[in-house]
Amino acid sequence: MKSTLKLTAGKLTLGLASAMLASTAASNVAQAEDLTLCWAAWDPANALVELSKDFTKETGIGMKFEFVPWTNYADRFLNELNSKGKLCDLIIGDSQWIGGSAENGHYVKLNDFFDKEKISMDDFVPATVVGYSEWPKNSPNYWALPAMGDVVGWTYRKDWFSKPELQKEFKEKYGWDLAAPTTFDQLKQIAEFFQKREIDGKTVYGASIYTERGSEGITMGAMDVLYSFGFNYENPDKPYEMDGFVNSEKSVKGLELYKALYDCCTPPGASNSYMGEGVDAFKSGQVAMHMNFAFTWPGLQKDENVGGDKIGYFANPKGPDGNQFAQLGGQGISVVSYSDKQEAALKYIKWFANKDVQAKWWSLGGFSCLNAVVKDPGFPASQPYAQTFLDSMAIVKDFWAEPSYAPLLQASQKRFHDYVVAGQGSAKDALDGLVKDWTEVFQDDGKM
Repeated sequence: MKSTLKLTAGKLTLGLASAMLASTAASNVAQAEDLTLCWAAWDPANALVELSKDFTKETGIGMKFEFVPWTNYADRFLNELNSKGKLCDLIIGDSQWIGGSAENGHYVKLNDFFDKEKISMDDFVPATVVGYSEWPKNSPNYWALPAMGDVVGWTYRKDWFSKPELQKEFKEKYGWDLAAPTTFDQLKQIAEFFQKREIDGKTVYGASIYTERGSEGITMGAMDVLYSFGFNYENPDKPYEMDGFVNSEKSVKGLELYKALYDCCTPPGASNSYMGEGVDAFKSGQVAMHMNFAFTWPGLQKDENVGGDKIGYFANPKGPDGNQFAQLGGQGISVVSYSDKQEAALKYIKWFANKDVQAKWWSLGGFSCLNAVVKDPGFPASQPYAQTFLDSMAIVKDFWAEPSYAPLLQASQKRFHDYVVAGQGSAKDALDGLVKDWTEVFQDDGKM
């Protein structure tokens, strides 16, 4: 009896051990094939979760997601990268991160992979390749696949603009038909016209613009105007020579216009407004016009109160000399070099680059950067905002993508906010100070 018990116990022990080993092996396989994708917490991320279900069906590779609100997005994930953490196998990093992430070894260089899989950057919108994938800029060195096209543009209350009595009053006052503005002079006139006007029994305001101080908001907004006025980051013939370009007379006029818009035509409590606050102002019927990134447009279009036939879209207007540019947003998707699952992560990149996947990405509310999608003859009619997206992506410029982008951004945030919102000094003072700040950063980097 004892002998039998021993044998049985031995079999039980062996069986349990085998089962545990099998379970551990299965767990390891599952763990090895589960990818974590890191991004911001916003509507496109929800669309990507839905889209990625197809990837899991096709490959058997599970997807996990780490989404962080925009206010904490940069701090959270740049700290993760700088600490060489293994949380993220894939990351959709902001366009400004590409220089630092490439030079610091955070991202896997994708050139060999693209060559092997016949993924050509010529198949993507050129501005998104330069903005999201290349480092150094304008060189064939790729660290990301363009993932989410985005750009600052404008929405407006089409239903208000079309009211006959307002059309008549506006024409009599300004001498042109009330419509989506094509110049910043027109935009300011419209904003002044609607400021504190009563519409449908409610006091409304001219425009919602970016003024947020803490992360990047006021820089994205001010630059959106400054570009069209003639601002340049540096001498095109001498990199990092900024005096006379950043603080040119044209740049000064652009920043003065931005402050004038803030002073004359924004709703109450607009001193620290960014993407979310802008959406709230437009959805609540506070403003006639609304500056925001294109990613907000699908949600606004569907809104019962302000969407549908009530909303219109226009690209960033022209400046005094006819120049027209817009602030680039958006991101590329990269494989994190510290990941133990790079092979599986590259499979996701290959899958995401597929035309059918990109077409579905657009249909779900993402913004494809693939030429085959956005240059399809049916694309402009696919959504009410599709043509404005195309027009806007054709005129983009971006902020510094230098490895030291963070202190460069901190400097512009302070200088712009102190002048535009706090009313300190002049536009010339702000831009002269910005040249000084940025010069110090590049001197510390040994680039000047």
